[in-house]
Amino acid sequence: MSNKLTSRTEDYSKWYNELVGRADLAEHSDVRGCMIIKPYGFAIWENMKDVLDLKFKETGHSNAYFPLFIPKSFLSKEANHVDGFAKECAVVTHYRLKNGENGEGVIVDPDAKLEEELIVRPTSETIIWNSYKNWIQSYRDLPILINQWANVVRWEMRTRLFLRTTEFLWQEGHTAHATKAEAIEEAEKMLDVYTDFVENYMAMPVIRGYKSESERFAGADETYCIEAMMQDGKALQAGTSHFLGQNFAKAFDVKYADKEGKLEHVWATSWGVSTRLMGALIMTHSDDEGLVLPPKIAPLHVVIVPIYKTDEERKAIGEKADELIKQFKSLGIRVKFDDDDNRRPGWKFAEYEMKGVPVRIAIGPRDLAAGNVELARRDTKEKTVVSAEGLDVYVKQLLDDIQSSLLNKAKAFRKANIHTVDTYEDFKKQLEEKGGFFLVHWDGTKETEEKIKQETQATIRCIPLDAPIEEGVCMVTGKPSTKRVIIAKAY
Repeated sequence: MSNKLTSRTEDYSKWYNELVGRADLAEHSDVRGCMIIKPYGFAIWENMKDVLDLKFKETGHSNAYFPLFIPKSFLSKEANHVDGFAKECAVVTHYRLKNGENGEGVIVDPDAKLEEELIVRPTSETIIWNSYKNWIQSYRDLPILINQWANVVRWEMRTRLFLRTTEFLWQEGHTAHATKAEAIEEAEKMLDVYTDFVENYMAMPVIRGYKSESERFAGADETYCIEAMMQDGKALQAGTSHFLGQNFAKAFDVKYADKEGKLEHVWATSWGVSTRLMGALIMTHSDDEGLVLPPKIAPLHVVIVPIYKTDEERKAIGEKADELIKQFKSLGIRVKFDDDDNRRPGWKFAEYEMKGVPVRIAIGPRDLAAGNVELARRDTKEKTVVSAEGLDVYVKQLLDDIQSSLLNKAKAFRKANIHTVDTYEDFKKQLEEKGGFFLVHWDGTKETEEKIKQETQATIRCIPLDAPIEEGVCMVTGKPSTKRVIIAKAY
């Protein structure tokens, strides 16, 4: 079997699948549609989670946990919500197994049927708002700002590791407010939090916008989103923040007494990102040699590989590595010294390149004698010989440069692949030939949106929040339009 990945230009989907496996990020489970996130992949997710969790707490949110199972009747209370998730729900109907009479193994005990079926959570609005009903009586109880780190299940027919799996990990924020203005402010604030994280930690530029009515979260009055462009020109929804209005408060009869004692329904938001961000990370930066990771979320910043022939050389290089490791750690640089005798240096170089470690340092006897090291940066593959003196400060600055370089490269790619078109024929032609994001006029109707989707498999990704007023006509119907929207094929 070849050690090389399929190239992105040859087969982007195959390249992605191979990379996830070869970089030791995840693998398919024996449970259809589910994935096993392996330690290296989970370490990246943990780094992402740690940054986000701190940001949530800095904005006043607290973590809690709600049940995995939701009574079926809860989903029935909000009509749009149940319509949005009905086809994706896993349902628990029985609570016990027993041995089969004919020795065929365990069977479901028909006498152990639940009085009410339980839904394995696809999202938690219903069970959380059923709880908020008991928590909220007065304006003094508001706002409630809660986040949950959890797993959810949405039954998928076609799955792809990280991007679309039956079970996935995520966080879901659920907040309750006294006024509409406060709830909208919260939804917009969390979109800003996501934008800051994705751009400044994942080095992935995004377009902030809001969804068309057809693309909104089920049960929301408004869905805000951040959309990112992958290297194949497709869009990936990187995060969403929903203004839920009073829909769930009315469904679960959640009211509060204001300062005058008048009862009012509460206003709500929910917002979330998931392990889809892992897929986005891979497809934004990685290359035909493997994973490329922004330093801010890489499990390792630096790996040191010794090159030696004798025990004396190994010992001397090891002592120098110990000295460097102390210096690196004092600056918060995550470092590994790989002195495993079972692997040759060339194998290690290829392995850490595949895993996207930002900086690789090689030290041999000649380097040691000269007071130098050989340094390779993963993003550009540049190799340089640098002094071991002050190496910690040099590497710290280099990591900052890698971080900003990855963001700038992704921004340049996105800029080169955003196209402004005015006619439907031109749009369809360029969509097939170039791909990317298309800024087009749309008449605002569901019928036109559905026609575009059926004929091109592209969808309205968002209406950009910073889109200027621009008088024009819909590229499909010729009807008036005042803003351009972004349309693209998407994951």
